[in-house]
Amino acid sequence: MDVTEQVEAYLARQPEPKQADLRRLHAHILAEFPGCRLWFTDGKDADGKVVANPNIGYGAYTITYADGSSREFYRIGLSANTTGISVYVLGLDDKTYLARTYGGSIGKASVTGYCIKFRHLAVINVDVLQAAIQYGMSVHQVGWAGADAPAGQPARLLPSP
Repeated sequence: MDVTEQVEAYLARQPEPKQADLRRLHAHILAEFPGCRLWFTDGKDADGKVVANPNIGYGAYTITYADGSSREFYRIGLSANTTGISVYVLGLDDKTYLARTYGGSIGKASVTGYCIKFRHLAVINVDVLQAAIQYGMSVHQVGWAGADAPAGQPARLLPSP
């Protein structure tokens, strides 16, 4: 099964209305960043043990560890959790940036150093979420096809209902 099929199967397994929100986010991230690399991680380690929630990933950057080793990973992650949805913004040098910049204006969401967690899209300011995703995809971006960030004025990630 290729990545697109894995993502579709994952989305299809989610209950409504979470599935609709995840599909909306997924479609708009792909529309906003059409050349980005698509990832799917099933949340299992090398031994098949579940260690995290499955994630859909977008873009790419290189993680460098303290021991000098490195590996490629996604910039933005999208995941269902027991209470809603998590959007991960990875690869930021300043672990206070998300909370300082978006925490006060995003609405009913928990914002940590790399995660924005909320129950559903209706309880957050989607323009603020869009800004956080755009920032995460453009800062030190490696996986963007042909450019570090989209040219010109970006389209709205989540159109107003």
